[in-house]
Amino acid sequence: MNETAQSVGEPQTSVDSVSSASFIAPKPDVRRGWLHRGSAPATPAYPAPRRRSVNRRRGQFSLLVVRGDGVRVVRFNFARPLAVAGFVAVAASVSLVGALVGDWLQLRELTRESTTFASQIAEQRRTIDDFNRRVADLRKEVGAWREMHARIQEPFGPEAGRGSRDRGMGGATTPSDRPTPGISASDELNRLTDTIMQEGENLRALDRLMGRAGKALAALPSRWPVRGSVNSEFGNRKSPWTNEPEFHAGMDIGANRGTAVQAPAAGTVVFAGTAPEYGTTVIVDHGQDIKSRYGHLAQINVKAGQKVERGTLLAYTGNTGRSSGPHLHYEILVKGHAVNPRAYLWD
Repeated sequence: MNETAQSVGEPQTSVDSVSSASFIAPKPDVRRGWLHRGSAPATPAYPAPRRRSVNRRRGQFSLLVVRGDGVRVVRFNFARPLAVAGFVAVAASVSLVGALVGDWLQLRELTRESTTFASQIAEQRRTIDDFNRRVADLRKEVGAWREMHARIQEPFGPEAGRGSRDRGMGGATTPSDRPTPGISASDELNRLTDTIMQEGENLRALDRLMGRAGKALAALPSRWPVRGSVNSEFGNRKSPWTNEPEFHAGMDIGANRGTAVQAPAAGTVVFAGTAPEYGTTVIVDHGQDIKSRYGHLAQINVKAGQKVERGTLLAYTGNTGRSSGPHLHYEILVKGHAVNPRAYLWD
């Protein structure tokens, strides 16, 4: 009997060796007598444990959702392939979201930079427009300079302009105030700069010419020596004494005795004294081979060799020499030949 109990108890030993905590095998009930009838023992009340379920759990992953107090709420079991696939999907999703966030941040930065560039481009366009307006104004100003230079140069002839006689140039040209099509703003500015430099040189040459012309004009006896009516003009006339035709080499300007005679231009007194038929006479050399003569004077106020300026008191009118009454005989001599004084009287 003891051997039978021992044999019956062997399964208990093997089950306990697997998991003693899973269940407790029931002891054979000797009182029921089933050991004495030689029949197989009845099925125990608790089934025997299965090794497969234990191995199956080893190939799973569990996800526990726990409350803040540490008490388990829900447990999710996942098979290894599903867990790996889920992990990969989550990692891919996180990577994708990270990439999208990075692209969004980069796009936002590019948008901000594009806005900045747009404002800079607009500012540059305004600057270019202002530059073009300034170039157009400068082009008009250069055109005005050219017209003014041409007007000033015309009375003096082609010598007033800058150039060289041994430089042959030709070709029909049409002046234009518009820039050449296709030319850049920088090239247009360089061209205008060259034009301004050229016109500036022309104006400087013209200024030098005007300086010399100013000196020449200052030397011209353009002022009336006395104010009065002209009793006898320059040229042929009837002699007041013989009533015969004769040539009058000057102008007889009526003036009372003692009227001041002023120099019509700057010069040097080359004669101050008495001359035949002219009586008391003064001659002034104004340079440029131009001289002025004053006859029939009453009194001389200068002496030979004296420098005089425009308006200097030379003498006083009288009736000396061959004269029928008080007046001033006024002559202009160019290279020793008498010319009409009216050609020089501007003032």
